[in-house]
Amino acid sequence: MTMSPAFEPVSLSQARILEPDHLLLPEGPVRGHAVVIDAGRFADIGPAQDVIGRHPGLQRLALPGHLLMPGFVDAHHHLTQSYGKSLVYGEPSEIFRRVWVPLESTLNARHLYVSSKLAALEALRGGFTTVCDAGTRSSEGLDAIVQATTDAGIRCVLGLICNDRQGDALLEAAPILSRAQTHLRQWEHHDLITPSLAISIPEAASDAMLHRIYAMSAEAGRIFQTHANEHLVAVERSLNAHGRRPIEHLAHIGALGPAALLAHATLVTPGELRLLADLDAAVSYNPVASAWKGNAVAPAQAMLAQGIRLGMGTDGTRSDAFRMMDYAEAAQRFAFGMMVGDSSCGAGWTWLDMATRGGAQVCGLGAQTGQVRVGAQADFLLVDLRVPEMTPSWDLPWELVRVAARDQIRAVVVQGRLRLWEGQPVDWDPQPLLDEVRELARHAIAQADIRKLHAPSTEHLARRAEREQVLA
Repeated sequence: MTMSPAFEPVSLSQARILEPDHLLLPEGPVRGHAVVIDAGRFADIGPAQDVIGRHPGLQRLALPGHLLMPGFVDAHHHLTQSYGKSLVYGEPSEIFRRVWVPLESTLNARHLYVSSKLAALEALRGGFTTVCDAGTRSSEGLDAIVQATTDAGIRCVLGLICNDRQGDALLEAAPILSRAQTHLRQWEHHDLITPSLAISIPEAASDAMLHRIYAMSAEAGRIFQTHANEHLVAVERSLNAHGRRPIEHLAHIGALGPAALLAHATLVTPGELRLLADLDAAVSYNPVASAWKGNAVAPAQAMLAQGIRLGMGTDGTRSDAFRMMDYAEAAQRFAFGMMVGDSSCGAGWTWLDMATRGGAQVCGLGAQTGQVRVGAQADFLLVDLRVPEMTPSWDLPWELVRVAARDQIRAVVVQGRLRLWEGQPVDWDPQPLLDEVRELARHAIAQADIRKLHAPSTEHLARRAEREQVLA
């Protein structure tokens, strides 16, 4: 068949052989290659003429000046916190106690749907085709989150929080375990939803519950999520309670292993790195969270050198995959590389791979997404390289990490279906959602017992002006 003359959304949806200028494969970027999309998967990949020869009857679509690359994977998100956003800017650590717990406790099913769909839309706009949600503290069920992410068209690893400790009291274990088992079964065969079990932080559950929820996750072939070693106060509380640091304690009680995905792990000792490697646990490196509210930066390069599996997450801070990778490399350079003269600091490709293949692997989706590979789900981006910032191009992986931008993403495709075109959904209007978010968020924030320690930036500016006036 003849080559399609125009590159438009409708032609992308109809095309079966895609011929980009650049294709990002597991071994790196290549030129002169083509892919075949069939039944939502990559059915064939190879040199363009070979692929065309194997599929003479399929329509072809040339994508001049574009890169076809795997969609990014956000390995640590909080979908139902999207109402809060800038409320936590400039706040010290453990904002979950003062902002997120109070906010999420006010959310009903409609709030869950609207806030999750907003977060999913932001993630798609930022180049993420998969998000791993760590679980909501809302007492509502998770059906609304499933509906929201499915309607938006994003792949979601959906965590169910299974905490059994409330202050000094312990909740009855049986209902929690029953709900966990139901969650694992309910979404077992969903196209876009993958179930996961979570404990928000180790101290929020008894040792018995931590052990059992980890075991249930491992037995089901799903991931167990928890935040560990993120803040100094949490490390000290664990030492006071158990005589062990959080990661040490998880290992001691049998809740650390191949099924575990630890968020942050910023405050880690050499011994804890050894534990993570020996027990094959995975970590979500969240560089923007470290910069905005953390006590430290996870030693991601040291973890990789130890053989620890790593993905990369936003922690719900900002759903922009390119800026996330930029922060990932910069944080390692500032925290570790500069002081030892490491001018490469991951060589660009490290962070690109961690944000795609690595993220899918630690989320338990390595066989499905994160790579352009025959048999994998067709979750991919088309990125326009014809921009001044990437001209001339000498090292595409480095350029994607340091200078590529979200506005270069022309198309976001999940499971072979076009979801966003030039930043906007192709099959639904986002404006009514944004209008509803503005209205609902005002009510939710007003009802929540949120306690901020720092004033808004405008008030800070006014105070500074007052001080300057006094000094004058």
